[in-house]
Amino acid sequence: MKPDERSHIGDIDARALLIVTVVYIVLMLSVPLHRTDTIIWFAVYPIISAPLAHIPYERLFRNSLYVLPLLFFIGIFNPIYDRQPAFIVFGLTVSVGWISFISILIRGLLATQALLLLIRVAGFNEMCDSMRRLGCPEIITTQLLMVYRYLSVLLQEALTMQQARMARSYGKSSFRASMWGQFVGQLLLRTIERSRRVNMAMKARGFNGSLSASPPSHWDTAATVYCMIWIPCIFALRFLDVSSLLLTLFAYHQ
Repeated sequence: MKPDERSHIGDIDARALLIVTVVYIVLMLSVPLHRTDTIIWFAVYPIISAPLAHIPYERLFRNSLYVLPLLFFIGIFNPIYDRQPAFIVFGLTVSVGWISFISILIRGLLATQALLLLIRVAGFNEMCDSMRRLGCPEIITTQLLMVYRYLSVLLQEALTMQQARMARSYGKSSFRASMWGQFVGQLLLRTIERSRRVNMAMKARGFNGSLSASPPSHWDTAATVYCMIWIPCIFALRFLDVSSLLLTLFAYHQ
C-alpha cells in the first residue's frame, strides 16, 4: 500500500478496534425493538469509519446484504404474531410487529458492517489475537482461527461433490429433497475424515493446542484517543434522544 493510501485507522491497536466494536454491538442490541429512531443513528459509526479505513461505504453496505436472508427469516414472524397497531400512515395501519421486523433488519445490517470493518482493518488473525490478549479463552480463539483457515477446505469438498453429482445427473439442474439429505450426510462424513487427517498432520508438526500468534502490538496514544472518542459517542447514541435534541436545536435556531 502506498504511503498516501494508508488507512487512517489501520495503525491503531487491534484491541482498541475490538473494544469499540464490542461496545457498539452490545449497546446497539440493547436498544428496544420499537425504537427504530434510536437504532438508525447507530449507522453513524460505519458511515464515518469506512472512509477512514479507505473503504467505500457503498461496498461495505453491499457486503452486509449477504446476511439479509438470515435476518429476514429471524424477524418475518414478528408481523404475524404481534399485530398491535402502532401508528397510521396514509390510511394504512402499521403494527408493532412490522416495526420490530424493520428494527431487526437494521441492527443486523449495522452489526455486520461493524464486524466487516473490524476484520478489514485489523485482520482476522489480529482480531483473534486481540481477543486472547483481552482475556478470551484460548480454546475459543483457536477454534475461530481453525474455522477461518480450513473453511476453504470444506467448501472445496462441497464443490467436488457437487461437480461429481452434476456429472452423473444427465443434464438435470435440480435434485430431489431426499438427495440433498444424502449430500449433506456425505459431506459431513468427508469433513470428519478430512479433519482427522488434518489433526494428525498438525500433531506430527508439533501442534500443542494453540496456534502461533502474530507479533504483539503495543497500546499507544492513538488507541487511547480512538476509544475515548468513539465509546462516549456510542453511549450518547444509546442513552440520549438524538432525534429530539436535533429537532429542539433546529427549532431554537428558527
